Amino acid sequence: MSSPRGKKPQDVPTRRALLHGLALTFVAAPVLAACGDGDFRPLYGPTASGEHLQDVLAKVDIAPIPSRVGQRVRNELIFHNTGGGAAPKPDYRLEIVLREGINSTLVTTTGEAYSQVYNVEAAYQLINIKKKEVVLKGSSHARAAFERYQSIYANVRARDDAEVRVARTIADELKVRLSAYLSRAPA
Repeated sequence: MSSPRGKKPQDVPTRRALLHGLALTFVAAPVLAACGDGDFRPLYGPTASGEHLQDVLAKVDIAPIPSRVGQRVRNELIFHNTGGGAAPKPDYRLEIVLREGINSTLVTTTGEAYSQVYNVEAAYQLINIKKKEVVLKGSSHARAAFERYQSIYANVRARDDAEVRVARTIADELKVRLSAYLSRAPA
């Protein structure tokens, strides 16, 4: 079935729409090219110093962190940085301080909590060992909810599971932040 002369199908762009799109492309191209000043590079490619990011990450010493959650965060970071192998002589030291807390939710009139939220705030600083200066610092937050049961064992397991989830979340965020900084850090 053909369309009558002079009418165009709805799904075919008009010449005017094509010209507007082409003009917008030419106007936006220089603006977008100026963003970042050409300093974009793949996160897991070669770093600014020319080394592979995994080799630079392996040179980060993770300081011991008190508490069981701190140990889990540290173990996650060490495994990510070294892949479970031996670490070379460190160029950086990562120090982390955790602040943990629990908030009760769904509290009954008798004061029993049916649910709780495990909160962790991790303040961190990355220290360049050679220059003896802090090159990166910040904080990370994670929360995990868990249910309360009649069984004490079930409560312990639920809280333990929440601690594991929080530790993994903190470690994952710190992995990305370290990778982003170290991929751009000068040698």
